[in-house]
Amino acid sequence: MKHLFYPKIAWMGMKNNRKLYIPYVLTCVGMIMMFYILAFLTASDVLATMAGGDFVQNMLGLGRGICLLFALIFLFYTNSFLIRRRKKEFGLYNILGMGKWNLARVMLWECLIISGFSFVLGLGSGILFSKLAELAMVNILKNETSFSLSLNPESVLMTLKSFGVVFLLIFLNVLRQIRSSNPIELLHSENAGEKPPKANWFLALIGALCLGFAYFLAVMIEDPVASLLWFFFAVALVIVATYLLFMAGSVTFCRFLQRRKGYYYKTNHFVSVSSMVYRMKRNGAGLASICILSTMVLVMISATASLYVGMEDSIRNRYPRHINVSVNADDPDALEQSGVFALQERAGELAARQGMTMDQETMLNYRSIAFGGYVDGEVLRTKDPNADKPGISLYYADLWQIFFVPIEDYNRMMGQQETLEPGEALIYSTKGTKLEVKELSLEEELTWKIIDQAESFVSNGEDVMSIVPSLFVFVDNFEETAEKAWKLTNDSGNQAVTYKWEYDFDLDGKDEAQIAFQKSLGETADQMNLSQQGIRFSCAGSAENRSYFYGMYGGLFFLGILLGIVFVFAAVLIMYYKQISEGYEDQSRFEIMQKVGMTGRDIKKSINSQVLTVFFLPLLAAGVHLGFAFPFVWRILLMFGLNDQKLLIFVTICCYLIFALFYTLVYRITSGSYYSIVSGKKGR
Repeated sequence: MKHLFYPKIAWMGMKNNRKLYIPYVLTCVGMIMMFYILAFLTASDVLATMAGGDFVQNMLGLGRGICLLFALIFLFYTNSFLIRRRKKEFGLYNILGMGKWNLARVMLWECLIISGFSFVLGLGSGILFSKLAELAMVNILKNETSFSLSLNPESVLMTLKSFGVVFLLIFLNVLRQIRSSNPIELLHSENAGEKPPKANWFLALIGALCLGFAYFLAVMIEDPVASLLWFFFAVALVIVATYLLFMAGSVTFCRFLQRRKGYYYKTNHFVSVSSMVYRMKRNGAGLASICILSTMVLVMISATASLYVGMEDSIRNRYPRHINVSVNADDPDALEQSGVFALQERAGELAARQGMTMDQETMLNYRSIAFGGYVDGEVLRTKDPNADKPGISLYYADLWQIFFVPIEDYNRMMGQQETLEPGEALIYSTKGTKLEVKELSLEEELTWKIIDQAESFVSNGEDVMSIVPSLFVFVDNFEETAEKAWKLTNDSGNQAVTYKWEYDFDLDGKDEAQIAFQKSLGETADQMNLSQQGIRFSCAGSAENRSYFYGMYGGLFFLGILLGIVFVFAAVLIMYYKQISEGYEDQSRFEIMQKVGMTGRDIKKSINSQVLTVFFLPLLAAGVHLGFAFPFVWRILLMFGLNDQKLLIFVTICCYLIFALFYTLVYRITSGSYYSIVSGKKGR
């Protein structure tokens, strides 16, 4: 029986501390289950054969890596709660004759037991729910498949390897802590506590400045490209500021409450505030972690849910009409000489033969001169004007898609009757940008006086799919502009401009009929031998590409849900361990207070005071972070074709209210554990 000694010691230690170990094991099970589900879906043959499935699997593969990295960091973090609670026990074993090698063997068995339970339950749950996750993903993609429970050996092996490394690293970290401590320190580790930290105004000020600058960036940056470039920097600033403010600022806040004698010297405030100030450094870090995780969940779910709910609008923005014909040429005369405009008549005949009708009222039919260029003050350039200056380059915010459109085409499309004098132009910019100029020049060739900003123009699929905004310049001298623009070259020395004809229209047929019509129209264009005349023809349809949008947005939504669940697991566990660890730390203080007359009702009031004073600060701060992140999120989603701001506002508010309800429920449950410990009504 000697060889069972260490397993028994490990099992008894875990059993006696089951309030700490059961949530930890369940979290390990949840992380393993999520990782296996993501690995299973990444390798799913069902998803791989669906339209848009390749994009979904790439996204899920990225999510699998994020899940593993987060699991490593978070399980390290939560394991520290377990070890801190067990150090007194280890010190007692050490004094009774067990050396560090013996303790290491105990911890080895403990790690084996935890990992064994976690792998069995995690993989079992993952295998059980993986098919349900696949069916949910198939449903999101608007496809069908049959139910059959299956096992992916490669995903199982990947999960075993990945989390085997995680558990090994956690075990090595535990050995490091045991090796670097002595028995007396271990025995008195729980009673050591922390010295009351001083209010650090300097760190609190740095945190406030970082947060203020991040909020400033979110509110003031209006360009979508600049928003994308600055977003991750602003996120880093918010994370740093949140930790500084919760750790240094919360100490300052508690010191402020202590100086308010009318507030502090009350039964329901005295114990909670005095205990918090002694451990606020660690307490603040936990609260900051909860705040950041809550913000991550809210941003992910609200953004991906808005994209998925508003998917049809995004499809309409990307493909303005059911059938979208785009004809490009490098020669300004090629479009006229090729006879390509005859496609308009042939498309009508083809639709009539297939029993469909074109919607003439919504038809888009306009010409343009297009190029990617730079807005350098009041000059449009095809080359970076600072490219030849070492160390200097224009920001990406100065890069635009530029379209010159005849004023007569603008009037026909928008139902307007604008007239321009020679040398005059109207402009319109997209993605929430507004170019404030009085004049505009194309290099040094042509100059226009800008008489007004157009309120809108028809949707352009190229603009929706581009991260840079588009500038439409409506001119009366289109032929002259084409002649001048034909000479311009880009940074590579190639011709910069393309001459385009956009011809888009709606059909009254179903998706299958529209796809068949699109194929027939492509065959008709091939028969015209357009490519031999220097013409590039493309025909795209919303019906044909709808499945790819469902794959892209549905995959993001599904991944947002799974990662949101993982982050919620983390936030819940931090809340739970915070309550448990603080309960054991406060137990002796409340015992003393009970001896001098503090009742169970007073204890509950003190706990409620702590809730109102500190614990709901992360939820409130997450709401503030979410509010200031909204402009960033909105401008980024514009580049995904989501133009419905009201939808994003509604979804964001709903997500926050649901999360607040869940947050309150979790705290009510965990605060019950705290109360049972400090009141002495229950044992471990």
